[in-house]
Amino acid sequence: MCSFFVSVLLCLCGKVSSAAGRINKPICVNPWQTFFAAGKTFVPSSVNCSMTPERNERLTSVLNKRQPDLTVLLENVFDPHNISAVMRTCDAVGMQDIYILNSKIPPHKKWGAKSSSSAAKWLTVHQFTDAVDCFAELRKHYKKIYTTHLSTDAVGLHDLNLTEPVCLVCGNENSGVSEEIIAMADGNFIIPQVGIIKSLNISVACAVSLYEAYRQKANAGHYDHVKLEGEKLNSLRDEWGFIEE
Repeated sequence: MCSFFVSVLLCLCGKVSSAAGRINKPICVNPWQTFFAAGKTFVPSSVNCSMTPERNERLTSVLNKRQPDLTVLLENVFDPHNISAVMRTCDAVGMQDIYILNSKIPPHKKWGAKSSSSAAKWLTVHQFTDAVDCFAELRKHYKKIYTTHLSTDAVGLHDLNLTEPVCLVCGNENSGVSEEIIAMADGNFIIPQVGIIKSLNISVACAVSLYEAYRQKANAGHYDHVKLEGEKLNSLRDEWGFIEE
């Protein structure tokens, strides 16, 4: 039995990670994070040491259009189904990394699978419990951070330059983006509306915003060339090769 698991691990080329969970430390979630659970070792049902040329071509085609300079931060969003709905849009527009900040509510243990259609397994999910730590990490990768917040200095979504490395922040379902996050961001934006109700569900607001980013980036030719670094692209392709669609 032991040799069997050793063989499986060798087959996976060492791409096994354990769950991280220290308070105020980033938690990077990937498809292999739950390979070991509760002290028991198990083999995912999708383990397959070979990948057909067709599958490799499909995964590579998706990865070639991933946009590492676009991300979303969800601040203290209560409903995991809202988070998973956002994840589905993230995958659709070619986003790879999504950030989730739980500074006032417990970290989420799972997402609403029905809403995401399993989109979470194709994304790299970064979870934080401290806003300062979260922003420190975001500043390493993104030039601008904008919050969805109605204020006197807010600009329209279509006036933002979403072709530069950017993070869009959405707040929770009740109070929106917190004053703490607004103070640390580079500005606020609003989604143009002409109806009576001047608000949108968080998953809808994220979808509208991300597709505006998609429009700008597509017009600028960002999807016409590979933007992921070679090492990360190859690593993700190897991991994805073991995931059931």
